[in-house]
Amino acid sequence: MIRMLLVGYCFGIRSERRLCDEVHLNLAYRWFCRLGLDGAVPDHSTFSKNRHGRFRESARFRREFETVLRRCIREHLVGGEGFAVDASLIKADANRQKGIEGDKGLPPEAAGRAIDEYLAVLDDAAFGAATEVTPKFVSPSDPAARWTGAHGGQAFFAYSTNYLIDVENAIIVDVEATTAIRQAEVLAAKRMIERSLDQFDLYPGKLMGDSAYGSAEMLGWLVYKHGIEPHVTVFDKSARKDGTFSREDFTYEHAGDIYTCPGGKMLTTTGTLVNDGATMLYRASKHACASCALKARCCPKDLVRKVP
Repeated sequence: MIRMLLVGYCFGIRSERRLCDEVHLNLAYRWFCRLGLDGAVPDHSTFSKNRHGRFRESARFRREFETVLRRCIREHLVGGEGFAVDASLIKADANRQKGIEGDKGLPPEAAGRAIDEYLAVLDDAAFGAATEVTPKFVSPSDPAARWTGAHGGQAFFAYSTNYLIDVENAIIVDVEATTAIRQAEVLAAKRMIERSLDQFDLYPGKLMGDSAYGSAEMLGWLVYKHGIEPHVTVFDKSARKDGTFSREDFTYEHAGDIYTCPGGKMLTTTGTLVNDGATMLYRASKHACASCALKARCCPKDLVRKVP
């Protein structure tokens, strides 16, 4: 069965029903799966039963994956000097038209395996506890899937598959599934890096990633806890597109830990982190902004100006 799943993965056959048909007819697939000419092909329903049963309980897939990775390490295919991390959205098998508004929650009569799995991961930081923000919609058939519009088109329910890759030969050294939200993807990156350290003694000197991994907290974790050099785009939402002053128009004074605005007013911070611990805000006083001649170019719609 695992060999059949490998065929499906390598050749992009997502439907298990179609996979069974392909293996039944294709001699090369039969040879690889050790079925011979007369061997019976498993029914498609066998995959889901085993996936939710003995495969999950025994962590069989992860053991097979780690066995292959150890072989790659022995053959010197894994350099261990530089890693890259990224997440891919996997569309959930959930009808977007039947989503329920998130603030209403699931109906009391909702039941089934997907509901049980959703309740089991409510406190997992990679799923239910990744953020306190209520999703816009929840799928009654797969409530653990996250409503997302990350692709820029029509929103849909999805999960994230997170990969940690050794850049020398593009070998995947770890993988983890999470809900489709940035905070969970960052947590998965940390878990994968620590697993590679603990189980395979891989100590990367650098990590490459996009801005999703560029928060101050993540960069500090890489540099100060593990000594990993981040080659990551810094997560920065300070630029403005409405013509008002951006953060680069403010002057930061390290000695006093303050910003000075173009009008000469001072912005201070309480040190409290917001946005799930990723951002520290500096703000001016209400009195200073109210009397400022540059308010129309700085914060025309707000009482005070804040700088992240």
